Amino acid sequence: MNLVLQGLDDCKARLERIAALTAPANLTWLGERALRCEGISFSPALRQTIEVAAHAAQLDATYMVGIRHLNEFKLLAMDMDSTFITIECIDEIADMQGLKPQVAAITEAAMRGELDFAASLTRRVALLEGLDATALERVYEERLRLSPGAETMLKAVQAAGLKTLLVSGGFTFFTSRLKARLGLDYTHANELEIVDGKLTGKVIGGIVDADEKKRTVERVCAGLGIMPAQAIVMGDGANDLKMMGIAGLSVAFRAKPVVREQANVALNFVGLDGILPLLA
Repeated sequence: MNLVLQGLDDCKARLERIAALTAPANLTWLGERALRCEGISFSPALRQTIEVAAHAAQLDATYMVGIRHLNEFKLLAMDMDSTFITIECIDEIADMQGLKPQVAAITEAAMRGELDFAASLTRRVALLEGLDATALERVYEERLRLSPGAETMLKAVQAAGLKTLLVSGGFTFFTSRLKARLGLDYTHANELEIVDGKLTGKVIGGIVDADEKKRTVERVCAGLGIMPAQAIVMGDGANDLKMMGIAGLSVAFRAKPVVREQANVALNFVGLDGILPLLA
């Protein structure tokens, strides 16, 4: 069993301190902020000790059997809101209506898995009725930011020849712009209905919920002639769990507890580029 520890900023001393708890057969530095502890003994008690200590030291700890490499995979599929980007777009759009607290509360409950996603999205979008569509451009220009490490990760993944998919319970207004800007291969999201320059409070067509996200990953994999086991899937909310569940490597990024518990990898402190030391 191997353990990869990684952190931000000047974390070398913290990495070495936590690594010493594992009594590794070998230590391999993966850059300046990641350390692989190889051939460690594994027990539930030791794992709990390491995870508690690592979290207290603001380090991410990932257990892996053997050593995996990026070129084992052919597709990277990512959720958008609060995963690939730092915001929940619908919450920021609602802010233009003065309704962010109400909408954000529904979003948070849906991401924790406490509400049906499709029903919650319908409810949230309905609150946007009458909003001028120029609000979408304002959100994109003024508030949308890529998550830490997103561009570094994306460049490495693209250089390795993986295809990229942005699959979102958010909106095509944002996914289409990110696709053009970053050279993504595929995107799939909900389309907001706009009539006479204003949002109608409705979504055109079916809603991209957890099942549709999973089907999208399966469709893209089938089109590429690969198995879902050759895909890396990243997400943060309960509506990402079904697509993460079919992946060869599932990554929870600053995710809700229910997602962290079920993912192969949980990145709580480092950026999205934290997947790269795991696949070095």
